[in-house]
Amino acid sequence: MIRLHHVPQARSFRTLWLMHEMGLEFEIRRHSFFDKSMRSSDFLALSPAGRVPALEIDERVLFESGAITEYLVETRAEAGLGRLPGHPERPDWLEWLHFAETIGQHLASLTQQHIVLREDWMRSPTVMRLEAKRLEKVLEVVERVVARRDWLLPSGFSAVDTNVGYGVMIARRFVPADLLPAVAAYHDRLAARPAFRRALAEDGPAELYTRAFYEAPDD
Repeated sequence: MIRLHHVPQARSFRTLWLMHEMGLEFEIRRHSFFDKSMRSSDFLALSPAGRVPALEIDERVLFESGAITEYLVETRAEAGLGRLPGHPERPDWLEWLHFAETIGQHLASLTQQHIVLREDWMRSPTVMRLEAKRLEKVLEVVERVVARRDWLLPSGFSAVDTNVGYGVMIARRFVPADLLPAVAAYHDRLAARPAFRRALAEDGPAELYTRAFYEAPDD
């Protein structure tokens, strides 16, 4: 039995999407950022930081999306979405896996500024603009690669496309898509994948990112 603890639009989407790409059977336990269920003692026993994803698998629990990605592709290597030790693309695969967290760092800051801090007086337009520009700069790294090929690795689609691809999907809320045309085309290729469409259908109603775009206000 594999059980994914998931919140719509959260990083657990990476795992949801990846497991569909791998053809795995699993169940979803849905949570919300706003009902305090992830602060319960039962959930904290699964994910000590009170976050998602948490994945119950192989008689244990994993709660970091990057570690979950690596574990899934290594223990279920037949899906072909990892690049295991000894593979010539292994260093690049690992680089992209962790680069997804660089993207996520700026997304987290922007999410806090635009959404989590509910009162205008709590927010900083300066931080909003600075983090949006930083996010644009890290996306330029992706832009240079996907302008030359369809996926992040020369050999084709892999699990790192789900991790970076989630960041690309959410980044469209903060960085205009037309600034990075190759990234926009990459997003369209990702969104056309059947596994992505299945994951999106199961993601659940939006409760975090409810606007198509979040623009920094004037000072």
